[in-house]
Amino acid sequence: MRKLKPDWAVDSAGVTVAIPIADEVREFLREENAEQFLKSKPESLGGKRLRDYDVIVAMESKHRDYVLSLCPECENKIVVWNVQDPYFMNKEKARKVYEQIGEKVAELTESV
Repeated sequence: MRKLKPDWAVDSAGVTVAIPIADEVREFLREENAEQFLKSKPESLGGKRLRDYDVIVAMESKHRDYVLSLCPECENKIVVWNVQDPYFMNKEKARKVYEQIGEKVAELTESV
């Protein structure tokens, strides 16, 4: 999203940050000429001021529920993409998910 909308303030965080950023993510972003936008390490949603965001993307319903447990007043800001977390998928399946995420990002940048 930072590549498509460089003037937007974009951030990312996860529910669980005990795992490193996957090598496949780095490879995909390198191919998309967007690796420079990748954080050096994952960050937790718990450390974010969620109420300050205009839009919060949740990959799955369980992620939306977690956001709501931290910020009940954020309900109208959440968009659920219904995209599975690719972290533990094999490379081929994960690649399809990264492409799906790319499509969702493009759709979101056009709709906001």
